[in-house]
Amino acid sequence: MSKRLTLLQLLLLVILSISSTESLRPPFACDPRNGMTRGLRFCRTNLPIHVRVRDLLGRLTLQEKTRFLVNNAIAVPRLGIQGYEWWSEALHGVSNFGPGTKFGGSFPGATSFPQDHHRSFVQRITLGANRAARAMYNGGMAGLTYWSPNVNIFRDPRWGRGQETPGEDPVLAGKYAASYVRGLQSAVGNHLKVAACCKHYTAYDLDNWKGVDRYHFNARVSKQDLVDTYDVPFKACVVEGKVASVMCSYNQVNGKPTCADPDILKGTIRGQWHLNGYIVSDCDSVGVMYDTQHFTATPEEYAAATIKAGLDLDCGPFLAVYTDQAIRRGLLAEADVDMALANTMTVQMRLGMFDGEPSAQPYGHLGPKHVCTLAHKQLALEAARQGIVLLKNSGPLPLSTSHHQTIAVIGPNSDVTETMIGNYAGVACGYTSPLQGISRYARTIHQAGCSNVACKANNLFGAAEAAARQANGTVLVMGLDQSMEAEFRDREGLLLPGHQQELVSRVARASRGPTVLVLTSGGPIDVSFAKNDRRISAILWAGYPGQAGGAAIADVLFGTTNPGGKLPMTWYPQSYIAKVPMTNMGMRPSRGYPGRTYRFYKGPVVFPFGHGLSYTHFKQSLAIAPTELPVLINTNLFATKNYSTVSSNAIRVEHAKCDSLSLPLHIDVENTGNMDATHTLLIFSEPPATIKWSPDKQLIGFRKVHVSARSVQQVHIDIHACEHLSIIDEFGIRWIPMGAHSLHIGDLKHSISLQAKLEGTKN
Repeated sequence: MSKRLTLLQLLLLVILSISSTESLRPPFACDPRNGMTRGLRFCRTNLPIHVRVRDLLGRLTLQEKTRFLVNNAIAVPRLGIQGYEWWSEALHGVSNFGPGTKFGGSFPGATSFPQDHHRSFVQRITLGANRAARAMYNGGMAGLTYWSPNVNIFRDPRWGRGQETPGEDPVLAGKYAASYVRGLQSAVGNHLKVAACCKHYTAYDLDNWKGVDRYHFNARVSKQDLVDTYDVPFKACVVEGKVASVMCSYNQVNGKPTCADPDILKGTIRGQWHLNGYIVSDCDSVGVMYDTQHFTATPEEYAAATIKAGLDLDCGPFLAVYTDQAIRRGLLAEADVDMALANTMTVQMRLGMFDGEPSAQPYGHLGPKHVCTLAHKQLALEAARQGIVLLKNSGPLPLSTSHHQTIAVIGPNSDVTETMIGNYAGVACGYTSPLQGISRYARTIHQAGCSNVACKANNLFGAAEAAARQANGTVLVMGLDQSMEAEFRDREGLLLPGHQQELVSRVARASRGPTVLVLTSGGPIDVSFAKNDRRISAILWAGYPGQAGGAAIADVLFGTTNPGGKLPMTWYPQSYIAKVPMTNMGMRPSRGYPGRTYRFYKGPVVFPFGHGLSYTHFKQSLAIAPTELPVLINTNLFATKNYSTVSSNAIRVEHAKCDSLSLPLHIDVENTGNMDATHTLLIFSEPPATIKWSPDKQLIGFRKVHVSARSVQQVHIDIHACEHLSIIDEFGIRWIPMGAHSLHIGDLKHSISLQAKLEGTKN
């Protein structure tokens, strides 16, 4: 979100928000105690929602309608409608980043979950978050529309907001997105507990790099990369997750502002994917597009362009100020405004916001006791444990409480609290720092080593080295924080900041026992020096692990928890970024350009996508794995397409009989070690070698499975040829290549032969 507002816009915001900030009053309409509004048709819950919306729209004046087009919608006292603030956030727990949520009184905070949580936990986490959200709404401290999650692809390792996303893989991001949305919204029929919003559509992953900022950036994206990479998680949000909202981004895509492009708003999001909800702008982006990109000659023209393109809600004052004049000048019809408001009001009615007193509704019993519950705190701890990734271990982990009774805990992130909750966070229920967590297992000697993560001086290194000499083991907690990576703060490089590397190396030389490096960051760090240093026995990546992160780190260090996390992004060497400008949106390699993410980049890495070790060992074998699959072609479509169904070696997905193209894969996962463990099974597919315009391999499925020591668990996964074995061509068309496809499951490789067959013919 942007905080970039002109003085005039700030004044307008104040004026617009006066009627929407009544202290601690729950923002509900249709109060049954109000005799003037009790009988209005839009308040009758027995009527269909579209009838109620039409009735409400018919009662509003044009000026009232235009003031409903912005995030701080006005009150209409004559209709019993309270003002409403649309902007709230819940990226990893209810946050007060947006003005729609406030902490205080009976709601001093909310559980802050890990920022880098896995799909297996995201639905449980969002179920916890929506209980807190409803409870705070009932108490008048929050709304019900949350502009989360961020599902943009983590394309470039320098992006300051990559920490908010599920990672670099589109399939993983899509599954995460759909799970997040289903959990947060908890839909029952057409009714929502909370409304989610997938952001920022589309090809947004640059904030401020070498003088190029998101307000001016024109992302030039091929049709192939758009369909194959950038759009995948957003499509999953809408089609699989049934999300209530999509947010358009600041940047332009191929010369058009995303919030004023009818092809992607009306055409793709609402037309192709059938969004049942509203489209909202990123905050102040409508004003930014006019003020900084000068997309139209007048502000009225831009207001008209955005609404006609399919934008329903402006986070900012622009549409409230200029839409009325746009209609009066004939640039826009009032019916266009009605269509936008119908989309937003429908979501509000699906949330029950026009059903009267919240306490009388299905979630009306939720209150302060349902926020910061013991169960949610335990979930935050367990999610943090499962998200920690063991990058290197030459033998010393897990530490022993009998052999490592004194631990030197060193580093600028060794005793932090708020650093652990990352960005878009709120007020946590409480914190356990890494130092506090380790102190529960051993006596600790603490030295920060650096005054902060910038680590610009080394005058504290001597004390840190002395601490390492006095201990049985040393844990260095290093990395980044929001001063190094954040919204509007992209990184300049991938190395540890300042003198951090020097501190790590000097302490490792001085340490009397094993030295463990723990990294907290949202993005990858080039720690090749530590990977190759035999004196650094182990490396952990904790991400930003939430309020219980310190306890989770300690539990992994001392073996109470067996680590099972996997990297959601490639960790590149520093040399990579010299070859890849952030402004180049291409995913595939070209001359002098190495490509991006594990799907296309084949150069050296520090740690690969999906990397993660355990304290035990796993062996995988195939129990059931078919080797052939006939691909049936719909003969009716084939006959009408002039043979365009089939290329020389592939079939268009839209012309295949996809319902018949599923095959079962049964995988035995054996834990050959002596510790119970959770294993994340990653399945990749590799198309036939004859296909030149596809990824070398791509993730098609993943499954987290808990396997007891010395036992076997069987995992069942269905492979769908149309979804999992298909690829996108340069025109954005999806094809199923014929021939031998390879499946990669750890060290296992399995080949499946696909052969075209006309429907109704014999083998």
